[in-house]
Amino acid sequence: MGALEERIAKLEYYQSLLMEMIDETKKPFYHLVIQANLTKEEVDEVIELCEHLSKEYEKQKEEGLTIFTPLLLHFAGMLNPNLPLEKTVDALLKQQMFVPLMTEFQKLIKEIKHL
Repeated sequence: MGALEERIAKLEYYQSLLMEMIDETKKPFYHLVIQANLTKEEVDEVIELCEHLSKEYEKQKEEGLTIFTPLLLHFAGMLNPNLPLEKTVDALLKQQMFVPLMTEFQKLIKEIKHL
């Protein structure tokens, strides 16, 4: 095995150890990101998507809208395919990220599941 392959193998081993150290209950979104093997760019895209939808959610609420299913559908359609929708929403909420939006999404998902 070459030096580069040995370094990669060592980094992968360290990553697996770090995964054991991360408290999934405190940083569930980051845990999910590592499990999904996302790149920094892919994570940035998720964060940008959430920021955009959070602004849109607040705007729609101010306009008096009460149905936010289109925002959830947009989120689901644009979410990285390696991130499961419900787990991602729950993880972001538990990690206190985009709380108003994720709370709404969590409520909508529960309503859809009970139909």
